[in-house]
Order: sequence, then structure tokens, then C-alpha cells
Amino acid sequence: MKAVLFRRHGGPDVLEYADVPDPAPAAGDIAVRVKACALNHLDLWIRQGIPAYRITLPHISGCDVAGIVERVGTGVTRVAPGDRVVLAPGLSCFQCEWCRRGDDNLCANYHIRDGGYAELVLARAEEALPLPDAVPFDEAAAYPLVFLTAWHMLVGRAKLQAGETVLVHAAGSGTGHAAVQIAKHLKAVVYATVGSAAKVAKARALSADEVIDYRRESFEERVKTLTGGRGVDVVFEHIGPQTWEGSLKLLAKGGRLVTCGATSGPTVPLDLRYVFSRQLTLLGSMMGTRAELEAVARLVNGRILRPVVDTVLPLREARVAQERMLGRDVFGKLVLAP
Repeated sequence: MKAVLFRRHGGPDVLEYADVPDPAPAAGDIAVRVKACALNHLDLWIRQGIPAYRITLPHISGCDVAGIVERVGTGVTRVAPGDRVVLAPGLSCFQCEWCRRGDDNLCANYHIRDGGYAELVLARAEEALPLPDAVPFDEAAAYPLVFLTAWHMLVGRAKLQAGETVLVHAAGSGTGHAAVQIAKHLKAVVYATVGSAAKVAKARALSADEVIDYRRESFEERVKTLTGGRGVDVVFEHIGPQTWEGSLKLLAKGGRLVTCGATSGPTVPLDLRYVFSRQLTLLGSMMGTRAELEAVARLVNGRILRPVVDTVLPLREARVAQERMLGRDVFGKLVLAP
């Protein structure tokens, strides 16, 4: 089969479109014919090389996969060849204390799947979720990681309630565009930031109540004005030092800041006096549970949540796709189609 892989860490130029052996399903496994695989920033970080993710080289990236079951191993009964499926992006042991209590994203063995930049990918049968005909493969590939992450942040961690106000940073990003939709589904008031005039209308089309182009005006001043100086109940943060101080200052008393990333860097200033005097809550979040993924899948399958696909590119153009992601000229998700 054809796949895109890298044999050493580096820039997008290390990606190769090459022939690799077809995967052979063992007992309990399935081989899925990939119809679409979405890109994530994680793909870029792993390709560049980060200590938190130890991989074996050569490596095939890609955790967000939608396709058709082609072969099954012995003992597989829950799916059959020909079934349309989407694969869970995060994998747990489902045996440890965290998994047994339903917090499987805290599993000591939790890891992100790979192998999606290929014509075929191997998975455990229990990792496959059914995909109805009504959901195109590109949209199916575009939702698992980012919508799961946004759902866990807003629902699982921040406990966002109807009528509350939420500031969503980078509404044109994968997690950002998911957060806007989820927050509106929860009947919250959504203020969204974007990085260009072209993205303002697109964010409004997701039903954001107000959209702020942070390159043209201060998101801090605009949100203060919008809230009459009160601030917001929740900040959806995944940028890091570039937005951190402003985000913290915009929290209303008793507000919650939930973060899943550090795109602009890992270290931020923190005045503890401000945190305890205003009784703020800072929440870390990573991925989400299998139960949350199934909840998101039901909403996507019911066409209530709609992943936005910016562009679908051929698998062989994975390097072009990653370069576009680095350039940040994307709204929603980039998807590869073998």
C-alpha cells in the first residue's frame, strides 16, 4: 500500500510518499481502507520531534481516520467487511483504575493512534465507531480529536451551562471551531477570536455571538465592552503565553479557564493573588473519554455538530497540507484522501 512516512525528525521535507507492507489483522483486529484522514497539530509536533511522544522510526502519522472495514481478524463480530467506520483517536487499556471508573483518558497507557496517512490502517475492533451514510468520510475524519477535546474541555471540565458566557480563542482552528459549535449547542453566549478578516464571517456562520479579529483590535478591550466590565464565565484556552494574561483578566469572579494546549509556548506568568481573590478555577484538559467520544459521535451523526473541512488534498500531498497548517491559512480542518 501507499503511505506517507518520515524516517527522521525535521521539517515537512522529511515526509515521503512510499510503498509499505499492507497491515495484517491479528485476532481482534480490523484493517480499515482509509477514505479520509484529518491533520492535527500533533502531526507536526511529532514529525519535528518532542520528548513527550516516543515513536519508532520510520513513522506514519495520522490519528483521525474514517473508512471502510476491509478485513477482520479472528474473533471479530462487532464489525464486518464493508462497514463504514470512524476510529477513536485516543487508546486506553480499559483495565486500570482510571479506565474502570470511566476516566480512560487518564490511563497510564493512554496514547494517540497513528498510521492514518496510508491507504490501510490497523485497529482493534472495539476502537471502531459506526459511521452512517449521511456523514461524508471527510467530515467524519475531521471530528474525532478536536470535537472530543473541545467537548471534554467545555462539558467534562468547565461544566459550561446554558446562559453562561464563554470566550473561545482561535475559532478558526480545529478545536476552536468545534468549541464554538459545542458552546452554542449548550446555549451559551459565545465570543470568538480569529486571526484574519476572512475568518470573521466564517466564525459568525458557526453562530458565534460576537467575533473579534485580534490582529485589528484588542480582544481584552472588546470583551470588557461586550460584558460591561463583568468578564466571561469560561475561557477556552489553547494558545499559551500569547493570550494567557488577557484571558485570565477577562474571567468574571468565580470564572473558569480551561486549557488543552500551548501553541505559543509552555510557560506563562501567574499572579496567585489574582486567582484566589477572584476565586478563579484553572483547569487542565487532555483529549476525552470514550463515553464523551460516543456522545460527540451521536451529535455529528445526527448532523447537529458539523465539522468544517477547509480542504481535502490527495495523500501524496501530505507535505503541502502540513505546510498549509504551519501557515495558519486554514479554517476548520485539512483532510487527506488516499
